[in-house]
Amino acid sequence: MATHIARWDLDKTYLRTDFDTLRDLVRTAFERPEQKRTNPGASTLLREMVRAGIQVHILSGSPEQMRRRLEDKLRLDGVRWDTLTLKPNLRNLLRLRFRAVRDQLGYKLPALLRARVMATESGELMAGCRETLFGDDAEADAYVYSLYADVVAGRVEQDVLMRVLERGRLYEDVVVAAMTAVRTLEPVDAVERILIHLEQQTPPGDFRAYGPRIVPFYNYLQAAFVLFEDGRLGPEAVLRVAIELATEHGFDGDALARSYLDLARRGHLRGESTEPLKKARDAFAQPSHPAARELDVLVERLPPMADVARSVWRPDAQGVPDYLKLVRGHNPRTRQG
Repeated sequence: MATHIARWDLDKTYLRTDFDTLRDLVRTAFERPEQKRTNPGASTLLREMVRAGIQVHILSGSPEQMRRRLEDKLRLDGVRWDTLTLKPNLRNLLRLRFRAVRDQLGYKLPALLRARVMATESGELMAGCRETLFGDDAEADAYVYSLYADVVAGRVEQDVLMRVLERGRLYEDVVVAAMTAVRTLEPVDAVERILIHLEQQTPPGDFRAYGPRIVPFYNYLQAAFVLFEDGRLGPEAVLRVAIELATEHGFDGDALARSYLDLARRGHLRGESTEPLKKARDAFAQPSHPAARELDVLVERLPPMADVARSVWRPDAQGVPDYLKLVRGHNPRTRQG
């Protein structure tokens, strides 16, 4: 029975995927599992989440035909998952539903709602089970995830949702499926955080319209800091992500510490005690460990940075974005196209 759920996108969130042109799409489709690149720290973080007892459900816009290669890649990375949902693009093409090939709202929102309904009806969710959602800034994840969170919480009226779906140009049967799922769910504030990987280097301020629940992040140590403060990961898990960034991706201690400071200045951390990280460091690695110096610098510099976080943190209530206004430009790719 799930006590916490993590829902992950794959392309540009977990995987370093290029699909901006038709050539990119073809190359990505034929890449062998060992050729696919993982974003630095992502596989370590996912493994630590599974180790912490979090259920991992993957919802990707990659086509169903890539299932075997994607599953093989996840296995190569040592990642376990509970479900892997992929987009039925071939079926969309055969049905001449060309908008659906690029559309994320009509794909991900009904899939998220359906997954919540199925888990609730089967009794797989513990009372109060919450979710952390992972996406990126290349498509519509911030909009879709935020809308899902507010719909499930009952903060978006059904008539407003219907207008959003119609304005988003969803196919009629997709609208019916989404609305049916909504009417089945009892309102619950299910979504704890929405973490958006800034793969496209979108300015973090562009996400302010979605409120403080959204956390734009540049690297997966930042995501680990957020999950640590939320009580979803222990300090050892945070340090394992830091070690990967230091030993495999060239992060020095200053860069690791600045990852915390960036989040603190943007108001995404409460600045809770960093002492558990220091204790974990003391018991975690020998002085000869290849990342020992970087970890020492990290834990030494965190206390004053936590003071910064406390001075900026404002526990503001989560407002409801104007989804009707935002729906026209919610997907950067279709907006550019």
